[in-house]
Amino acid sequence: MVKIREHHPLEEKGKIDIEAWLSSIQEKQAFSAEQVDQLREACQLSFYAEQDRTDSDKRWADTSCFHTGLEMATILNELDQDAETLVGAILYRAVREERLPLAKVEQQFGASVAKLIEGVLRMASVSALQTLSDERVLGRAAEVQVENLRKMLVAIIDDVRVALVKIAERTCAIRAAKNAPDAKRRRVAHEIMSVYAPLAHRLGIGHLKWELEDVAFRYLEPDAYKHIARLLDERRLDREHFIAHAREQLGEALSAAGIEAEISGRAKHIYSIWRKMRAKGIGFSQVYDIRALRVLVPGVQECYTALGIVHGLWRNIPNEFDDYIASPKENGYRSLHTAVIGPEGKVMEVQIRSFDMHKEAEFGVCAHWQYKGADKASQHDSYDAKIEWLRQVLAWHEETGGSLELVQEIKSDIVQDRIYVFTPEGHVVDLPSGATALDFAYHIHTGVGHRCRGCRINGRVVPLYQPLQTGDQVEIITGKREAPSRDWLTSGLNYLHTARARSRVQHWFRQQAMDENIESGRVILDRAFQRLALSTQLDLELLAQKLEQKSLNELYAAVGTGELSMTAVLNAAMQSGVGQQVDLPLD
Repeated sequence: MVKIREHHPLEEKGKIDIEAWLSSIQEKQAFSAEQVDQLREACQLSFYAEQDRTDSDKRWADTSCFHTGLEMATILNELDQDAETLVGAILYRAVREERLPLAKVEQQFGASVAKLIEGVLRMASVSALQTLSDERVLGRAAEVQVENLRKMLVAIIDDVRVALVKIAERTCAIRAAKNAPDAKRRRVAHEIMSVYAPLAHRLGIGHLKWELEDVAFRYLEPDAYKHIARLLDERRLDREHFIAHAREQLGEALSAAGIEAEISGRAKHIYSIWRKMRAKGIGFSQVYDIRALRVLVPGVQECYTALGIVHGLWRNIPNEFDDYIASPKENGYRSLHTAVIGPEGKVMEVQIRSFDMHKEAEFGVCAHWQYKGADKASQHDSYDAKIEWLRQVLAWHEETGGSLELVQEIKSDIVQDRIYVFTPEGHVVDLPSGATALDFAYHIHTGVGHRCRGCRINGRVVPLYQPLQTGDQVEIITGKREAPSRDWLTSGLNYLHTARARSRVQHWFRQQAMDENIESGRVILDRAFQRLALSTQLDLELLAQKLEQKSLNELYAAVGTGELSMTAVLNAAMQSGVGQQVDLPLD
């Protein structure tokens, strides 16, 4: 079900009580006095940055950079993230809205916090998914956009905390969207359903994944959402009574077997019900896990013992058992799932897992990446952590529809040699690392490259030879005439990085000098043939065909530009006209 936003503690005058908020944060994690001071400083810095905000900037309630920063930090604190990550979350929106310079963050809180915020800023480029809701972007074009956006994510995220901060920020955005215009709500919901809910699932962050999906589903399919919510509400009291009875029965059986267990009713999420109904073509009454128990026990052995007790109490339904302990899901999820005919002859699902498995199911990757203690630097930079993170993202990408070819490229480290930049319209362009704005222009269209006169990167005019970085927005300034510069072909000036763009420029110059090259080639060949007394014996059209040229003029032009060596031409001529091959030093 949809989570209700938590309100921050307030002072008497209605302002947020930062000290009370800090105390609530410390109830979950015991931060040092120095870390608490850093969190306090971050709150104060974000608050003062917010004061420059005008009423027209606020758009809708509770979306200020200060409020959102505290909410993001609260979410991340629930995921047991370190103080450094919470500081980055508090300051992120203020930096993104250009109310706080990143340089000031680095000066006051260090390079690591600044780098974290910078990573989230780059990841924010994924907001270009809004173009997918545009009626002009349909079918294969939309698929390519999603593919490129996911490829970009794989390329830019090398610290799992970057993804966690961004997921927290998007969680805040979808919670606040209830007060936004409908178009805004749908754009945010579409973005979350396409990218961030699947990413949260891939990282194993169950409780955020469910919330993101349910709220996004409410905005994208409001009628279906309301229908299922109404059906759930109509049966809520009966379901609660049923669950209480089942809990009591199972609790007594487990206690009699000497197993200490926590048993609870499992919340059922509206989107998962709708998805299951559609996937299996069944009605609401046929969804087995609308009534569900979750059983937490100390270890693996107790999981299977508890399973036997469940099946001893109630008859299990064939083909409705999954052992995710023996065969974990791709994201590391482990649990036993079984469906049984429970009390009153009603079907219910029972999930059995250890306490550690449950923590991993709820917090996923957060349970493994802890940046705490004396070894923080070594953990942060560890090779094993980066390999594991790459594996997680690869699996997420593959699960959400990524191509096999892309996965193979990434596994071969090719992805590290790619960059992903944006057009002014928000479309993603995939280029080799080191590509320039001029390469970008030729990638868009040969005519754009030929008419290129300059460029703006992220709104600033820069030289055409400046290498692009992932996340850059590139705008090409064009003239009316096609007029490439010969300087573009000078290797030392580094205007062009890609062979494709270089070949386009070379082709243009060849075309412009065609007449001159034809005449030059004719003179060269006539002189050579006269020296060898071949001019009257040769069929020049046949000679052109023998050399795989489409016409005699193309033969002359190829000789004139030096693309065709004189040795090759004269050897072909000798074979055609005389019947013997000669080796002439004429090149």
